[in-house]
Amino acid sequence: MSREPVIVPLLPLRDIVVLPHMVVPLFVGREKSVRALEEAMQRDRMLFLSAQRDAKTDNPGPEEIFQMGTLGVIVQLVKLPDGTVKVLVEGKKRAEVQRYEETDDYFLIEALEVDEDETITVETQALVRSINDTFETYVKLNKKVPPEMLSTVASIDDPGRLADTIVAHLNVKLEDKQRLLEITSPRERLEEIYALIQAEIDLLQVETRIRSRVKKQMERSQKEYYLNEQMRAIQKELGERDEFKNELQELEEKLDELNLPEEAKEKCDKELRKLKMMSPMSAEATVVRNYVDWILSLPWGKYAEECKDIKNAERVLDEDHYGLEKPKERVLEYLAVQTLVEKMKGPILCLVGPPGVGKTSLGRSIARATGRDFVRISLGGVRDEAEIRGHRRTYIGALPGKIVQGLKKAGTGNPVFLLDEIDKMSMDFRGDPSAALLEVLDPEQNDTFNDHYLDMDYDLSNVMFVTTANSLGGIPRPLQDRMEIIHLPGYIEEEKLQIARNFLIPKQIAANGLKSENIEFTDQGVYEVIRRYTKEAGVRNLERELGGICRKVAREVVSSDEPVSVRVGSKQARKYLGVPKYRYGRREDTNQVGIATGLAFTEVGGELLLIEALATSGKGKVQLSGQLGDVMQESAKAALSYVRRRAKQLGLARDFHQKVDLHLHIPEGGVPKDGPSAGITMVTALASALTGVPVRSDLAMTGEVTLRGRVLPIGGLKEKLIAALRGEIKTVLIPKENERELKEIPAKVKRGLTIIPVETMDEVLQHALTFEDPTIFTRAVDEYPIEEIFEITPSVEAPPGVN
Repeated sequence: MSREPVIVPLLPLRDIVVLPHMVVPLFVGREKSVRALEEAMQRDRMLFLSAQRDAKTDNPGPEEIFQMGTLGVIVQLVKLPDGTVKVLVEGKKRAEVQRYEETDDYFLIEALEVDEDETITVETQALVRSINDTFETYVKLNKKVPPEMLSTVASIDDPGRLADTIVAHLNVKLEDKQRLLEITSPRERLEEIYALIQAEIDLLQVETRIRSRVKKQMERSQKEYYLNEQMRAIQKELGERDEFKNELQELEEKLDELNLPEEAKEKCDKELRKLKMMSPMSAEATVVRNYVDWILSLPWGKYAEECKDIKNAERVLDEDHYGLEKPKERVLEYLAVQTLVEKMKGPILCLVGPPGVGKTSLGRSIARATGRDFVRISLGGVRDEAEIRGHRRTYIGALPGKIVQGLKKAGTGNPVFLLDEIDKMSMDFRGDPSAALLEVLDPEQNDTFNDHYLDMDYDLSNVMFVTTANSLGGIPRPLQDRMEIIHLPGYIEEEKLQIARNFLIPKQIAANGLKSENIEFTDQGVYEVIRRYTKEAGVRNLERELGGICRKVAREVVSSDEPVSVRVGSKQARKYLGVPKYRYGRREDTNQVGIATGLAFTEVGGELLLIEALATSGKGKVQLSGQLGDVMQESAKAALSYVRRRAKQLGLARDFHQKVDLHLHIPEGGVPKDGPSAGITMVTALASALTGVPVRSDLAMTGEVTLRGRVLPIGGLKEKLIAALRGEIKTVLIPKENERELKEIPAKVKRGLTIIPVETMDEVLQHALTFEDPTIFTRAVDEYPIEEIFEITPSVEAPPGVN
């Protein structure tokens, strides 16, 4: 039957599809929709109800509204105080939009009712019966649908109306409801609805099984709760406190919250069950409770978010420290690799350098640059292996080791862990702590670190370990092998000046309550403090002396009624700090016989090392003094043997060693000295003492000597050259094999020194001794006959006291 199109207002709907025979309340707030309702009320209350394609669109166009909708009638309309409208609508017939009329205030459309196939076949009747039975099962399972709907659905004979009525009570998606609205054949709609009901029934049956299972578990939990309450009541009658049970409950709750590994969770559960059976007053209960507390307090699976911004990390490192390029570069390399790979084992760095160069503070800066937490543990004086791995629980007062304690303090599983003064550990009958560190500092096995107290594996592979030491001598070789060694040399004067300007002076001004206008340090003033009042490779004493000046200025500020402004130059520094503690430039002022200047590398950096040799008439006795170590004594013996071998070249009698007593002394006898690098200096001092030829006072040297006169390489070249520059030395002799290390020496040091690489002892003597004819060591030996003791080239006299 052909129907005429009708002109009606359109109401776009969000998140709802109105079907024929469906009565539904709607809240309308959009201005266009309100006007459409007003227009419908003025006409015949008829309007077209169609869903939007996207519910988030506030002002949809015609293309964003479904063409198929429902012609409905307004049953009731109420305007609310906030401007919105509550309307009750009833769907009547399916209809389709033919065209949109031109209106701006609301949608006005021409709609045409859609004819449905009203033929009822045997197949349709069978579908109706099946759907009625299936819907009954659905209602029994779904408590949200009222049981009265069964009688309502059973009384509907029209297949199309039955389908539309059931769809309104199904929990299906908007797209599915729109698809059912667009199906005009009642039989096809019933088939689709039957499939949807079956799917919903399957879901509801699964939900029912889950609810049944949960209910049984809850009943079991309630039973346990009831029995626990009874036990609590009995224990209360026995006089035991409820606090113990509250503690147990807190521990259980915390255990449930944490994401513990299976091994840790099983141990905690076992210990908690054991704890429930104990009396709270027993000693064993306290031990178990502490053990569970320690396990639960560790940061299992909790990691700090790492900052992988290399530019920011570089800025932070430069803000905190001046120089120290190698360790900074290594940290930035680590961050770069961490950015490219998903997981990387934490590096294990060992910063080796003299005191005061910033090793410990660099560890703190690394943590700040990488965004990790920072933990510092001092290992100085630690001599018990249990300090690292913890004590077993069988001991009274047992605790985990320092590693686990540090992780608890950090609160995260990937902190920067600073093991300070690792070279100061010792060992006794209780074990060797350095051996316990072999597992901690091994990237290949520290992911299963086992603390004796916890007795379970803990992953340390995400921890970034940084260790510090003043020298490698106190660190066992296997432990050194597990770490990446980075040497931090001492600072030269220019570096100390920059550190003082950028870090130390502002810090001390603020620490002593001064302002920048109260005090100003000139470069000469800072140099005066560096040269005359400190003798160190680092800047710790420099900061202390600068603080002393600031305190004296602070006193002047408080005492004076006028504003105080002090400019600290050389004179002012001496005024505030008193008599200079050190003589700047310790080298000898004049060339002297038997005194040679060597270079030493100590824990506080490089030092000038004067070696004195004296030859007197005697019977060949050799005496060594100055608290020399075994290696240095052996070097002295090798030096003397070399001089005896070169006796003819030096112009000495063949049996001179039988008629001369030699005394080799190194000043500052209270300070122990050792090492082979003073070998060539000892040879030079002995040769000078025996020949009477002075040694250049502006020349220093370092190198190990062999019996054949070869010069072997040494360590600590940078520190030694810095000490030479600081001591106003002009020329330095170094082993030829150390020449390759000159690339890492600061340009300022190389410009201030004449550095001469040497391979043999003959070259050393040629440069060091002030012979009138320096080519003596390049001529043939036979040109210098020996006639008597100390008879040498005519221009040189024998030393006094030797006949």
